[in-house]
Amino acid sequence: MWAILTGAALIIGGLLFLFTSVLGRKPSNPHRMPQGGTTLEPRRQGLRFLGISQNWPALAVIAIGALLLAYGGYS
Repeated sequence: MWAILTGAALIIGGLLFLFTSVLGRKPSNPHRMPQGGTTLEPRRQGLRFLGISQNWPALAVIAIGALLLAYGGYS
């Protein structure tokens, strides 16, 4: 039972750790697009913030939590 509770806590903690970079940002201001219209999307944001190199600690915590859940489920 301890493995399941610890695994669930690690998965939830890993997800919160993964989302802290997004939740800690300041909201974007509306700006005009070159094609016309307004958008809330950041001007020059690539997909670098989704990369494994920046999010590996949170992914490792989630993976350890999943392993503990599997261990607790089979024992």
